[in-house]
Amino acid sequence: MVLSRFRCGTISAVGFFILLVYSPLICLGIRSFPNNGALSDFNGLFGFSEAPDYRNGVECPSMTSSSAGHVNTCDPSLVHVAMTLDSEYLRGSMAVVHSVLRHASCPEQVFFHFIAAEFDPSSPRVLTRLVRSIFPSLNFKVYIFREDTVINLISSSIRSALENPLNYARNYLGDILDPCVNRVIYLDSDLVLVDDIIKLWEVKLTQDRIIGAPEYCHANFTKYFTDNFWSDPVLSRVFGSKNPCYFNTGVMVMDLEKWREGHYRKKIENWMEVQRKKRIYDLGSLPPFLLVFGGNVEPIHHRWNQHGLGGDNVAGSCRGLHPGPVSLLHWSGKGKPWVRLDEKRPCPLDYLWEPYDLFRGRLNVQHQQRQEQHLGLSSLVGYSSYLF
Repeated sequence: MVLSRFRCGTISAVGFFILLVYSPLICLGIRSFPNNGALSDFNGLFGFSEAPDYRNGVECPSMTSSSAGHVNTCDPSLVHVAMTLDSEYLRGSMAVVHSVLRHASCPEQVFFHFIAAEFDPSSPRVLTRLVRSIFPSLNFKVYIFREDTVINLISSSIRSALENPLNYARNYLGDILDPCVNRVIYLDSDLVLVDDIIKLWEVKLTQDRIIGAPEYCHANFTKYFTDNFWSDPVLSRVFGSKNPCYFNTGVMVMDLEKWREGHYRKKIENWMEVQRKKRIYDLGSLPPFLLVFGGNVEPIHHRWNQHGLGGDNVAGSCRGLHPGPVSLLHWSGKGKPWVRLDEKRPCPLDYLWEPYDLFRGRLNVQHQQRQEQHLGLSSLVGYSSYLF
């Protein structure tokens, strides 16, 4: 099974530099080369074990392939999942992928779109090869997110982690992914699925809605915005006769076709520009989504986002599950299960995350750097520009 792929041909290092400097690209794409044996221990270098090889059953639909056997991202039978990919949350991201494949009825139908920051400490090229070494049969593509696309729109938040440009990559999925990808599930990197993702994929977005997510209408919606917002009759009128409810943007079903047609990227950016002038919220990338979509979200069953398991953002605390069935557990909040497990102070629910953890330890940094040089990872792996 082929992994990530180019949409266009590779270009030279000089051509790449010219594109990087002079073109207004949001992202670039990396392709990973066929496994040549030199990468067989690559995941061990970073402390990850290779995942089991999850394959389709006979009841799964057949897929179309492009040249060289690559899976065609325009194949209508695919389930598209978008996630960010970075060094800090890499362990969590790999657990997400593992959980999705483990419970999927047709795991080869799932195509992962990973968005990586261009200046990540491990570099998108290294992250690409690492994903392939952990999941040899995974269908995926890694995109390099141009941080300067959004950096000038980001304002300070209550936590510095919320100011990471990669948190805003979800705003640009309509531009980043292939135009033929008209629907995607966006997932955060601190969750696991314990159910078949096809059930979430098949959720219908009614009444021309753009996104679907579990809503929490009992939450105090007003606290997500400052007094500057609520005291301004023009700004607060955005909700009008709507009945907006809080929803967590870490799990969303998105209609990218309608997203592109409605220019929703620009609508979110407009609110970010207002924020920089008037300080109308404190919570980073969430409030612009609430401003644009609050009161017009397809309500999805709460089982698909049992959120808040990370506990209190100030003090270390453990949370229990919400009442009802569970299909997805989400450690939103400050506490992450892999950190608490490593520190020998896990919360009870962290043990539900542990079976999906593929991390087994890390070698020293100097040895890691020597191995990267030996494997030629510091050279240009191959890039392709994406035309919008």
